[in-house]
Amino acid sequence: MGWLNRSSDERSLALRKGPRESRGPYSEGLRERIRWGSSSNATSKWAAKLGMNLQSSTLKDDETGEPLHVQQRKQIGAYREAWKDAGHRREPRVSVSRSIFALVDDRDRAYFGRDARDQDQVGYIDANTRAIFGRSYAAEPDVLVKELAGDEAIKAADTLLLTIPNQLGVDYNAHVLESILKYVAPELGWR
Repeated sequence: MGWLNRSSDERSLALRKGPRESRGPYSEGLRERIRWGSSSNATSKWAAKLGMNLQSSTLKDDETGEPLHVQQRKQIGAYREAWKDAGHRREPRVSVSRSIFALVDDRDRAYFGRDARDQDQVGYIDANTRAIFGRSYAAEPDVLVKELAGDEAIKAADTLLLTIPNQLGVDYNAHVLESILKYVAPELGWR
């Protein structure tokens, strides 16, 4: 029976058995690199029980009405507690995503200087799911440092993923990253 003709349960079992007992794809250390993109506290706990790392993006189920960064910090705490309860031997990896733009030149100010998304936004992604979408951080570097220092989820995570708009091209995106690395990251102790 071919790999794709197996049921998902059969494929999952084969992957858990490892390279010697499986005919499916195998990559040494892959299980330690997989991140589950969790939009709720319940799915973050589920991911922890299964031994997957956590990725909490800029969109999350609005479970408490608090700001996104506070809800994410609580989500990370619930995840780490579930990880500990599951008895995994290694340390879990946790990442959060943010849209961050240091306004250091006229291009930055033109693209993001008048961005009205300086607050989280709340809406419904279906009839029953209220969601919170994280704000964009766009400001002069000194202001960014103060704002980001107060982000509880960034403090709780071990990795920060930056979301940047690919529509603006490689050169501009390189500038965005360079500006964060040069003006913001050192002030916050990021490496």
